[in-house]
Amino acid sequence: MTNHYPELFHRHDLNPILTAANWPYPVHSVFNPAATLLPDGTTLLLCRVEDRRGHSHLCAARSANGVDNWQIDSQPTFMPDPQHFPEELWGIEDPRITYIPELKKYAVVYTAFSRYGPGVALAFTEDFRQFERYGVIMPPEDKDAALLPHRIDGQWALIHRPVSGPRAHMWISYSNDLRNWGSHKLMMEARWGAWWDANKIGLSPPPIETPQGWLVIYHGVRNTAAGSLYRVGLALFDLNVPDRCLKRSDEWVFAPEEPYERFGDVGYVVFPCGYTIDSDGDTIRIYYGAADSSIGLATGSIRNLLSWLETHG
Repeated sequence: MTNHYPELFHRHDLNPILTAANWPYPVHSVFNPAATLLPDGTTLLLCRVEDRRGHSHLCAARSANGVDNWQIDSQPTFMPDPQHFPEELWGIEDPRITYIPELKKYAVVYTAFSRYGPGVALAFTEDFRQFERYGVIMPPEDKDAALLPHRIDGQWALIHRPVSGPRAHMWISYSNDLRNWGSHKLMMEARWGAWWDANKIGLSPPPIETPQGWLVIYHGVRNTAAGSLYRVGLALFDLNVPDRCLKRSDEWVFAPEEPYERFGDVGYVVFPCGYTIDSDGDTIRIYYGAADSSIGLATGSIRNLLSWLETHG
Protein backbone atom coordinates (compact mmCIF):
# COMPACT_ATOMS: atom_id res chain seq x y z
CA MET A 1 0.00 0.00 0.00
CA THR A 2 1.34 3.44 -0.96
CA ASN A 3 -1.62 5.62 -0.02
CA HIS A 4 -0.56 6.09 3.61
CA TYR A 5 0.93 9.24 5.05
CA PRO A 6 4.24 8.76 6.90
CA GLU A 7 3.80 8.27 10.64
CA LEU A 8 6.23 10.63 12.35
CA PHE A 9 4.96 10.03 15.88
CA HIS A 10 4.19 6.55 17.23
CA ARG A 11 1.74 6.25 20.11
CA HIS A 12 2.76 4.13 23.06
CA ASP A 13 0.91 0.88 23.58
CA LEU A 14 0.07 1.86 27.18
CA ASN A 15 -1.75 5.05 26.18
CA PRO A 16 -3.23 6.87 27.88
CA ILE A 17 -0.30 6.65 30.29
CA LEU A 18 -1.92 8.81 32.99
CA THR A 19 -5.56 9.46 33.89
CA ALA A 20 -7.43 10.87 36.87
CA ALA A 21 -7.69 7.31 38.21
CA ASN A 22 -3.92 7.34 38.87
CA TRP A 23 -4.07 10.37 41.18
CA PRO A 24 -3.60 9.98 44.94
CA TYR A 25 -6.26 12.62 45.70
CA PRO A 26 -9.67 13.33 44.10
CA VAL A 27 -9.40 15.07 40.69
CA HIS A 28 -11.62 15.32 37.64
CA SER A 29 -9.05 15.14 34.82
CA VAL A 30 -5.31 15.35 34.07
CA PHE A 31 -3.87 16.60 30.79
CA ASN A 32 -1.48 19.04 29.00
CA PRO A 33 1.72 18.16 30.90
CA ALA A 34 5.05 19.95 30.74
CA ALA A 35 8.02 17.58 30.75
CA THR A 36 11.72 17.55 31.58
CA LEU A 37 14.52 15.12 32.37
CA LEU A 38 15.98 15.54 35.85
CA PRO A 39 19.76 15.15 36.43
CA ASP A 40 19.33 11.54 37.58
CA GLY A 41 17.50 10.62 34.37
CA THR A 42 14.03 10.66 35.91
CA THR A 43 11.25 11.98 33.70
CA LEU A 44 9.19 14.64 35.44
CA LEU A 45 5.79 15.66 34.14
CA LEU A 46 4.16 18.79 35.54
CA CYS A 47 0.55 17.98 34.78
CA ARG A 48 -2.46 20.22 34.54
CA VAL A 49 -4.99 18.82 37.01
CA GLU A 50 -8.60 20.01 36.96
CA ASP A 51 -11.01 19.68 39.85
CA ARG A 52 -14.80 19.56 39.76
CA ARG A 53 -15.05 23.33 40.07
CA GLY A 54 -13.33 23.53 36.68
CA HIS A 55 -10.24 25.15 38.24
CA SER A 56 -6.77 23.77 37.54
CA HIS A 57 -3.51 23.41 39.43
CA LEU A 58 -0.20 21.70 38.60
CA CYS A 59 1.01 18.38 39.99
CA ALA A 60 4.30 16.56 39.40
CA ALA A 61 4.54 12.91 38.32
CA ARG A 62 7.93 11.17 38.14
CA SER A 63 8.98 7.99 36.35
CA ALA A 64 12.32 6.22 35.94
CA ASN A 65 11.52 5.19 32.36
CA GLY A 66 9.10 7.96 31.36
CA VAL A 67 6.34 5.45 30.62
CA ASP A 68 4.93 3.80 33.74
CA ASN A 69 5.32 3.36 37.51
CA TRP A 70 4.65 7.06 37.99
CA GLN A 71 5.26 8.50 41.44
CA ILE A 72 2.72 11.30 41.80
CA ASP A 73 2.96 14.00 44.47
CA SER A 74 0.46 13.25 47.22
CA GLN A 75 -0.70 16.88 47.22
CA PRO A 76 -0.77 19.55 44.50
CA THR A 77 2.76 20.62 43.58
CA PHE A 78 2.00 24.17 42.44
CA MET A 79 -1.29 25.75 43.44
CA PRO A 80 -2.84 29.04 42.34
CA ASP A 81 -2.17 31.82 44.82
CA PRO A 82 -4.90 34.40 44.19
CA GLN A 83 -4.25 36.10 47.54
CA HIS A 84 -0.87 37.34 46.31
CA PHE A 85 -1.42 36.91 42.56
CA PRO A 86 -5.07 37.82 41.79
CA GLU A 87 -4.52 36.94 38.14
CA GLU A 88 -4.53 33.27 39.26
CA LEU A 89 -8.08 33.54 40.64
CA TRP A 90 -9.54 30.81 38.43
CA GLY A 91 -6.55 28.50 38.32
CA ILE A 92 -3.26 27.87 36.54
CA GLU A 93 -2.94 25.81 33.38
CA ASP A 94 -0.84 24.36 30.55
CA PRO A 95 2.77 24.70 31.75
CA ARG A 96 5.94 24.50 29.66
CA ILE A 97 9.34 23.79 31.25
CA THR A 98 12.68 25.10 29.98
CA TYR A 99 15.95 24.49 31.81
CA ILE A 100 18.00 27.70 31.87
CA PRO A 101 21.72 26.81 32.25
CA GLU A 102 22.74 30.42 32.96
CA LEU A 103 20.41 30.54 35.97
CA LYS A 104 20.76 26.84 36.90
CA LYS A 105 17.00 26.79 37.29
CA TYR A 106 13.94 25.48 35.50
CA ALA A 107 11.63 28.11 34.07
CA VAL A 108 7.95 27.18 34.26
CA VAL A 109 5.81 29.32 31.97
CA TYR A 110 2.11 28.76 32.51
CA THR A 111 -1.33 30.24 31.94
CA ALA A 112 -2.88 32.22 34.79
CA PHE A 113 -6.66 32.39 34.48
CA SER A 114 -7.86 35.78 35.71
CA ARG A 115 -11.20 37.60 35.67
CA TYR A 116 -10.06 39.18 32.42
CA GLY A 117 -9.02 35.99 30.68
CA PRO A 118 -5.83 33.91 30.41
CA GLY A 119 -2.40 35.55 30.74
CA VAL A 120 1.18 34.29 30.61
CA ALA A 121 2.87 33.81 33.99
CA LEU A 122 6.41 32.78 34.93
CA ALA A 123 7.96 30.93 37.85
CA PHE A 124 11.38 29.41 38.55
CA THR A 125 12.33 26.33 40.51
CA GLU A 126 15.40 24.24 41.23
CA ASP A 127 13.64 21.15 42.56
CA PHE A 128 9.91 21.32 41.71
CA ARG A 129 9.23 21.69 45.41
CA GLN A 130 9.80 25.39 45.94
CA PHE A 131 8.82 27.99 43.31
CA GLU A 132 9.66 31.66 42.85
CA ARG A 133 6.75 33.37 41.14
CA TYR A 134 7.31 36.33 38.82
CA GLY A 135 3.58 36.72 38.20
CA VAL A 136 1.98 37.65 34.90
CA ILE A 137 4.49 38.75 32.26
CA MET A 138 2.03 38.96 29.34
CA PRO A 139 -1.48 40.27 30.13
CA PRO A 140 -4.73 38.72 28.90
CA GLU A 141 -5.57 37.41 26.47
CA ASP A 142 -2.35 35.48 25.96
CA LYS A 143 -1.17 31.89 26.44
CA ASP A 144 0.81 29.00 24.85
CA ALA A 145 4.17 30.40 25.95
CA ALA A 146 7.69 29.16 26.63
CA LEU A 147 11.15 30.63 27.19
CA LEU A 148 14.11 29.92 24.96
CA PRO A 149 16.90 28.31 27.04
CA HIS A 150 19.47 31.05 26.49
CA ARG A 151 19.70 34.70 25.49
CA ILE A 152 19.50 35.87 21.89
CA ASP A 153 21.81 38.86 21.29
CA GLY A 154 21.92 39.42 25.04
CA GLN A 155 18.16 39.26 25.58
CA TRP A 156 15.81 36.60 26.85
CA ALA A 157 13.20 35.45 24.34
CA LEU A 158 9.62 34.35 24.98
CA ILE A 159 7.31 32.75 22.44
CA HIS A 160 3.62 33.32 23.17
CA ARG A 161 0.17 33.55 21.56
CA PRO A 162 -1.79 36.78 22.14
CA VAL A 163 -5.34 37.13 20.86
CA SER A 164 -6.40 40.44 19.36
CA GLY A 165 -8.89 39.45 16.68
CA PRO A 166 -10.73 36.55 15.04
CA ARG A 167 -7.46 34.70 14.42
CA ALA A 168 -4.55 34.12 16.81
CA HIS A 169 -0.88 34.03 15.81
CA MET A 170 2.49 33.14 17.37
CA TRP A 171 4.65 36.06 18.55
CA ILE A 172 8.07 36.40 20.13
CA SER A 173 9.10 39.08 22.65
CA TYR A 174 12.38 40.03 24.31
CA SER A 175 13.50 41.12 27.78
CA ASN A 176 16.63 42.13 29.65
CA ASP A 177 15.33 41.09 33.08
CA LEU A 178 12.60 38.43 32.48
CA ARG A 179 10.01 40.81 33.92
CA ASN A 180 9.63 43.61 31.40
CA TRP A 181 9.00 42.54 27.82
CA GLY A 182 9.09 44.39 24.51
CA SER A 183 10.40 44.26 20.92
CA HIS A 184 7.32 42.20 20.08
CA LYS A 185 7.53 40.50 16.70
CA LEU A 186 5.05 38.41 14.77
CA MET A 187 6.59 34.97 14.42
CA MET A 188 4.07 32.94 12.44
CA GLU A 189 0.46 33.58 11.35
CA ALA A 190 -2.56 31.36 11.37
CA ARG A 191 -3.54 30.68 7.80
CA TRP A 192 -6.74 31.77 6.10
CA GLY A 193 -9.45 29.59 4.61
CA ALA A 194 -9.71 25.83 4.71
CA TRP A 195 -6.25 25.02 6.10
CA TRP A 196 -5.88 22.72 9.10
CA ASP A 197 -4.33 25.66 11.01
CA ALA A 198 -6.58 28.41 9.66
CA ASN A 199 -8.15 29.85 12.81
CA LYS A 200 -5.50 29.94 15.50
CA ILE A 201 -2.07 28.51 16.12
CA GLY A 202 0.14 28.28 19.17
CA LEU A 203 3.39 26.86 20.46
CA SER A 204 3.04 23.32 21.78
CA PRO A 205 6.20 22.22 23.70
CA PRO A 206 9.22 24.54 23.95
CA PRO A 207 11.34 24.86 20.78
CA ILE A 208 14.06 22.29 20.13
CA GLU A 209 17.49 23.71 19.31
CA THR A 210 19.04 21.86 16.33
CA PRO A 211 21.96 22.72 14.02
CA GLN A 212 19.40 23.55 11.31
CA GLY A 213 17.40 25.93 13.52
CA TRP A 214 14.75 26.02 16.23
CA LEU A 215 12.41 23.12 15.54
CA VAL A 216 8.93 24.10 16.67
CA ILE A 217 6.07 21.69 17.23
CA TYR A 218 2.92 23.80 17.10
CA HIS A 219 -0.81 23.22 17.27
CA GLY A 220 -3.33 24.48 14.78
CA VAL A 221 -7.07 24.78 15.18
CA ARG A 222 -9.62 24.42 12.44
CA ASN A 223 -13.21 25.34 13.22
CA THR A 224 -15.75 23.01 11.67
CA ALA A 225 -19.52 22.61 11.80
CA ALA A 226 -18.98 19.91 14.44
CA GLY A 227 -16.53 21.94 16.57
CA SER A 228 -12.81 22.63 16.70
CA LEU A 229 -10.09 20.20 15.59
CA TYR A 230 -6.69 20.46 17.32
CA ARG A 231 -3.82 19.03 15.28
CA VAL A 232 -0.03 19.34 15.35
CA GLY A 233 2.41 20.63 12.72
CA LEU A 234 6.09 21.55 12.39
CA ALA A 235 8.06 24.69 11.65
CA LEU A 236 11.74 25.69 11.66
CA PHE A 237 13.11 29.09 12.70
CA ASP A 238 16.50 30.75 12.40
CA LEU A 239 18.76 30.13 15.41
CA ASN A 240 19.95 33.73 15.63
CA VAL A 241 16.78 35.45 14.40
CA PRO A 242 14.07 33.22 15.87
CA ASP A 243 11.18 35.26 14.45
CA ARG A 244 12.36 34.31 10.93
CA CYS A 245 10.55 31.20 9.72
CA LEU A 246 12.67 28.98 7.48
CA LYS A 247 10.22 26.13 6.92
CA ARG A 248 6.60 25.44 7.79
CA SER A 249 4.68 22.24 7.22
CA ASP A 250 1.75 22.45 4.85
CA GLU A 251 0.26 19.31 6.40
CA TRP A 252 -0.43 18.34 9.96
CA VAL A 253 1.70 15.49 11.34
CA PHE A 254 -0.23 14.33 14.42
CA ALA A 255 -3.99 14.40 14.98
CA PRO A 256 -6.73 12.91 17.17
CA GLU A 257 -7.31 9.34 16.02
CA GLU A 258 -7.68 7.08 19.04
CA PRO A 259 -10.88 6.99 21.15
CA TYR A 260 -9.17 8.63 24.14
CA GLU A 261 -8.17 11.54 21.86
CA ARG A 262 -11.56 11.91 20.18
CA PHE A 263 -13.85 11.58 23.19
CA GLY A 264 -13.48 13.45 26.47
CA ASP A 265 -14.22 16.82 28.03
CA VAL A 266 -13.08 18.51 24.81
CA GLY A 267 -13.18 16.05 21.95
CA TYR A 268 -10.81 15.77 19.00
CA VAL A 269 -7.80 17.33 20.72
CA VAL A 270 -4.14 16.34 20.88
CA PHE A 271 -2.20 19.04 22.73
CA PRO A 272 1.52 18.49 23.48
CA CYS A 273 3.09 20.72 26.13
CA GLY A 274 6.28 18.79 26.87
CA TYR A 275 8.94 16.51 25.48
CA THR A 276 12.10 14.71 26.51
CA ILE A 277 15.03 13.71 24.30
CA ASP A 278 16.78 10.37 24.86
CA SER A 279 20.53 10.00 25.35
CA ASP A 280 20.98 9.33 21.62
CA GLY A 281 20.12 12.99 21.00
CA ASP A 282 17.50 11.98 18.42
CA THR A 283 14.62 10.06 19.97
CA ILE A 284 11.96 12.47 21.15
CA ARG A 285 9.06 11.62 23.42
CA ILE A 286 6.15 14.03 23.34
CA TYR A 287 3.68 14.09 26.22
CA TYR A 288 0.29 15.42 25.26
CA GLY A 289 -3.18 16.08 26.53
CA ALA A 290 -5.83 13.87 24.95
CA ALA A 291 -9.36 15.32 24.67
CA ASP A 292 -8.62 17.47 27.78
CA SER A 293 -9.07 14.30 29.85
CA SER A 294 -5.89 12.19 29.95
CA ILE A 295 -2.19 12.12 29.02
CA GLY A 296 -0.69 10.30 26.08
CA LEU A 297 2.86 9.55 24.96
CA ALA A 298 4.17 9.41 21.40
CA THR A 299 7.72 8.84 20.16
CA GLY A 300 9.52 10.16 17.10
CA SER A 301 12.92 11.05 15.67
CA ILE A 302 14.20 14.63 15.48
CA ARG A 303 16.22 13.66 12.45
CA ASN A 304 13.10 12.33 10.73
CA LEU A 305 11.08 15.40 11.65
CA LEU A 306 13.69 17.69 10.10
CA SER A 307 13.99 15.51 7.01
CA TRP A 308 10.21 15.44 6.55
CA LEU A 309 10.01 19.22 7.01
CA GLU A 310 12.71 19.73 4.40
CA THR A 311 10.53 18.09 1.75
CA HIS A 312 7.07 19.10 3.04
CA GLY A 313 7.76 22.66 4.17
